[in-house]
Amino acid sequence: MSSKEDYSIVLCGEAGQGIQTVEAILVQAIKMGGYHVFSSKEYMSRVRGGENSTEIRISSKRVNAYVDRIDILLAISKGAIEHLKHRITPDTLILGDDQQLRSFHEDNIVKIPFLKSAQELGGPIFANVIAAGVLANILNIPSELFDQIIMEMFSRKGDLIVGKDLKAGKKGYQLGEELIKTGNIKVQLDQNLDIKNELLLSGTEAVGLGCLVGNCKFISSYPMTPSTPLQIFMALYGKDFDVIFEQAEDEIAAINMSIGASYAGARSMVATSGSGFALMEEAVGLSGMTETPVVVYVGQRPGPAVGLPTRTAQEDLNLTLYSGPGEFARIIFAPGNFVDAFELAYQAFELADKYQIPVFILSDQFFAECYYNIPDLDLKDKKTEDQIIKTDEDYRRYQLTSDGLSPRGIPGYGAGLVVADSDEHDEEGHITEDLDIRKKMVDKRYNERMDLIKKETIPAELLGSDDYEVLIIGWGSTYGIIKEAMEQLPDNISFLYFKQVYPLHQETLNYLKKAKKTIIFENNASAQFSNLIKMETGFEIDEEVLKYDGMPFTVEEIVENMGGL
Repeated sequence: MSSKEDYSIVLCGEAGQGIQTVEAILVQAIKMGGYHVFSSKEYMSRVRGGENSTEIRISSKRVNAYVDRIDILLAISKGAIEHLKHRITPDTLILGDDQQLRSFHEDNIVKIPFLKSAQELGGPIFANVIAAGVLANILNIPSELFDQIIMEMFSRKGDLIVGKDLKAGKKGYQLGEELIKTGNIKVQLDQNLDIKNELLLSGTEAVGLGCLVGNCKFISSYPMTPSTPLQIFMALYGKDFDVIFEQAEDEIAAINMSIGASYAGARSMVATSGSGFALMEEAVGLSGMTETPVVVYVGQRPGPAVGLPTRTAQEDLNLTLYSGPGEFARIIFAPGNFVDAFELAYQAFELADKYQIPVFILSDQFFAECYYNIPDLDLKDKKTEDQIIKTDEDYRRYQLTSDGLSPRGIPGYGAGLVVADSDEHDEEGHITEDLDIRKKMVDKRYNERMDLIKKETIPAELLGSDDYEVLIIGWGSTYGIIKEAMEQLPDNISFLYFKQVYPLHQETLNYLKKAKKTIIFENNASAQFSNLIKMETGFEIDEEVLKYDGMPFTVEEIVENMGGL
């Protein structure tokens, strides 16, 4: 294996064999060792069996994209090679247990006694740490650093287990050293010790930190992959920020609890996935009618119905765009990198409160569960602006105003009566069938408010030259993949990345009209964002590349699809 600046390592085995343990050890070790790291997982919806894999990239430059290439495959199960056969090439070095791979005899397979070594230490459970030690040595991670990570990760299991894990790591380093001496593998990367002090985050954690900075005080949700990790994050760390987390009995209860908490004055959110959000749509209308802010995090996965619970997709844009009966203002964000995830989650709470609307954050399994390192997150100017007023005796919750924003009061804060009703209502909040008032209320909730929101819409970000002939369009989690693919494309191709997908910035059409050819990449079957662009701007994108098998695009797929341009 030749030296280069980037290596793709894939771990593959059955659910329950501990792939995530190896991943957790390695991503920390790589980052602490002074190398850039990226990891992404694909797994089946089962507790035991099947075949799951995790891709870990170690690089001398920043990486946050999924690639098809496998440089080193750690095959933990017998079925790993078959599962990944479409990605394995003669250049792939395959490491595996000599017992499990005894029927394979290809030249690129190196058999290592993982299980035998683990049994000598006390059982097969230690095979994962041994394997992690082998890879860590190959990747030039100092053994002292590896031991430190093992002690931190397993300290809760007691000194006896930690001691055996340390021995397992040492054994792995010995096996790795033997492999290096054979000359079958050589990994040599530029090291930057400053990286060890950087943040290592997942997409979920980046969103969660933005929610905390946005002063979220209440979250009620029902567990559903891939939104559950955000719920866990908010429940675990939110207690240090006075956040109340409630696991509701179902999705309908969850969003109604969040709207209720918002009515009482708490910045509130709900986290779910597509089929869970489908149950919440009526309550989205309640938020719109009562002008009660709520932030909705939707972790997208392939549908319809339960679909593929553990795979990735961008299929819920239309669902969030058209959710809830009637017409009212909303904002939809779709972050594609961790800085944007943090910033947009913070902005979601600010704008929900400012405009008294539902604000959506669209994520997906790939983005939510990938990890990579970033220098920092900017906490400057992250002040939250309180939009709640103290009411007087003449207070009218739905007062018609010149700017379309009614003053928002909450029960018990001031002398006024705060009335809310899901029926059409007058300025005080009482039910009405006065059709003139009805029109004025719709104008306030939708037309006037959208006019205000459009003035704060975040523009798309152009990557590449301003003097482009071909324009790639992507949104959300396709960002990192397309960005890396751009390094292999001609200079006349640029990339327009959308982090806010509704409403669209007024400059969008100018970017599109400037290109001789436009091409969009989406993880859905109907080109939902392409259709939204056409609906909002009248511009029809020339070519739509759609992937909806449950996997993200790879860098290679982007380059291949752009090859003829």
